[in-house]
Amino acid sequence: MADQYILSIDNGTQSVRALLFKANGELAAKSQVHLQAYYSDHPGWAEHKAEAYWQAVCTACQRLWDSCAIPASAVAGVAVTTQRGTVINLDQDGKPLRPAITWLDQRRTEQVPQLNAFWRTAFKLARVDGTIAYFQREAEINWIADQQPDIWRRTDKFVLLSGYLNFCLTGRHVDSIGSQVAYLPFDYKKHRWAGAMDWKWQALAIRPEMLQELVEPGTVIGAITADASRMTGIPQGVPVVAAAADKACEVIGAGALEPHIGCLSYGTTATINTTNRKYIEVTPYIPPYPAAVPGAYSTEVQIFRGYWMVNWFKEQFGDREQMAAAEQGLVPEALFDTLVNEVPPGSMGLMLQPYWSPGIRFPGPEAKGSMIGFGDVHTRAHMYRAILEGVAYALREGKERIEKRGGTRITELRVAGGGSQSDAAMQLTADVFGLPAARAHIYEASGLGAAISVAAGLGLHAGFDSAIRAMTRPGRVFQPIEANRKVYDQLYRRVYLKMYQRLQPMYQEIADITGYPMAR
Repeated sequence: MADQYILSIDNGTQSVRALLFKANGELAAKSQVHLQAYYSDHPGWAEHKAEAYWQAVCTACQRLWDSCAIPASAVAGVAVTTQRGTVINLDQDGKPLRPAITWLDQRRTEQVPQLNAFWRTAFKLARVDGTIAYFQREAEINWIADQQPDIWRRTDKFVLLSGYLNFCLTGRHVDSIGSQVAYLPFDYKKHRWAGAMDWKWQALAIRPEMLQELVEPGTVIGAITADASRMTGIPQGVPVVAAAADKACEVIGAGALEPHIGCLSYGTTATINTTNRKYIEVTPYIPPYPAAVPGAYSTEVQIFRGYWMVNWFKEQFGDREQMAAAEQGLVPEALFDTLVNEVPPGSMGLMLQPYWSPGIRFPGPEAKGSMIGFGDVHTRAHMYRAILEGVAYALREGKERIEKRGGTRITELRVAGGGSQSDAAMQLTADVFGLPAARAHIYEASGLGAAISVAAGLGLHAGFDSAIRAMTRPGRVFQPIEANRKVYDQLYRRVYLKMYQRLQPMYQEIADITGYPMAR
């Protein structure tokens, strides 16, 4: 086992990383290829050339072998983890017919398939007809079928990015159950494609044969083909193992396997997840996503533009720190931590509601971001800290909703994602939640989660439980500071929890007057 390595391919929003792990969870080597930003031909669109994703994977792998002393022949297995909800149309030869539509895309169509009278009546009685209509209008399937019918007619397979990369590596149309997070006819309770009588087949303009075969995480999908070997440098015949989507992999990569452990992900989308063997809808009629372990669910609450707001602040207001960091040879995050620490907990009453992007049911489709409590003492530093605090408040609210619906108290926190590298953000998180917050022992938590799938699937460890125990461990733990916790607890209960209810009617008025955000 000591001479065997696991290759994880992590295709995120901003980069593709090829990661070599040892069987004890230690990162042995890494290569990263930054992706060109998505492009948009129309406002709200977000597309990326599908072939460019595969080319980035190939480049990342080739650079890995060129930059490390570990031979490719030492790789025991490969797994792919990717951003969620990015979809690709493939022809009969497996070639993309159009650019990938990424998870950031906001297009929608009003031309959707008609549900039969039974389902229309049932959804109206259950008062979820608006949610179902939202699902249909947002589904990329329905937009392509309506707006690009020729491409839809030529589509042989409609796949997620994970399924596309698995196909490029193995030549087989197989994807992991753990990657199925999108507007697809998927049964989130039974972890399989929806049954023949399921309403989703009426709601979406797709046929069963257009979907890939699904297997559980840890299942061998196939082997590296000769073509894939030539392009990536991975030896032909190396097994490719099903992993899961990046958030799900991040959860197990941070060691959050039990429902009492909450995993916070401070990424472009900020989330709080727990792993549970019970099917729990944290928000009614919104299903839990598949976990990265077979038969389990990821009870997730997400803040869609969570730590994107941090980057937004840096781009709009952080030139000073970024220039100073470049001059001093520092990473900009170090100076932004200094900015946070200039301000007391609670940002002197400046409060952020982080709904920069609306939701389906909570927050509602009319939701907006808000910042209240401004006074003449407030500076950029107060704004920056208020952003971090607002995201933490929202995730604490998510924690409480998970606890209420699931019946299990969350007593430990693991924190992963780019934001977890900030000591200031980690301390703030511990203070807002009133719980110890442990940084994942390795920054590449999603890649480690994919490696865990390989270790369990190929028998490098006895199973997922033992692989997670052997390959993960808490990093630095931040304990809540009692004085800070008291301030945050009062602001959270007396102000934050009331903000959305008070502001929601005005959000609706703004949407009615300006048309932004567009009515769903």
